[in-house]
Amino acid sequence: MTKEKSRYLDKETSKNYGNKKELLVGSIIATFIAITPFLVTLWQSVPSQKTWNTFFGSITSNYYEDVQVLAWTLIGRIIPLFLMFIWIFTNRHWWYHVILIPISMYIYQIIEILNDEILFTETNQILYLLPVMAIVVPSIYLIRARIFNRINEANKSLEELEEEFKISPKNFWGKVKEYF
Repeated sequence: MTKEKSRYLDKETSKNYGNKKELLVGSIIATFIAITPFLVTLWQSVPSQKTWNTFFGSITSNYYEDVQVLAWTLIGRIIPLFLMFIWIFTNRHWWYHVILIPISMYIYQIIEILNDEILFTETNQILYLLPVMAIVVPSIYLIRARIFNRINEANKSLEELEEEFKISPKNFWGKVKEYF
């Protein structure tokens, strides 16, 4: 076998491996999205009582006075947060950073639910979202301005320019590192 043929086979093998890996990751993500209607109903399996003893420990609901209500409230925030994380890690459009705003809102709401249980509350949710919005909104506006400047300078379509601004890290950790 010649070196050239060997290189070609190596490229094809790695290409097929990449396709199989993408197919596996895509299938896992699609499965998680498909089971979310079942996850939303998990609160129904929690007993309707003040204290629930599990093998992890005992869960007592003081604020909601019922562990089932606490579970319903938490699941109502955790599932959309879960879907937002999938969306931000799989989105390749230039505006995907805006998704950080609802993500931070859901995280704040979950923290607030848990703080209600320990009787510590904050009512100024917007004050916690302002720093995120102060970074995300201007950066999205600047990207938008760059796109429209390039449209005026060149004869490219909006889709071609959007392709230029797409950020696509190689793997999941590359996407995480991009945010931090």
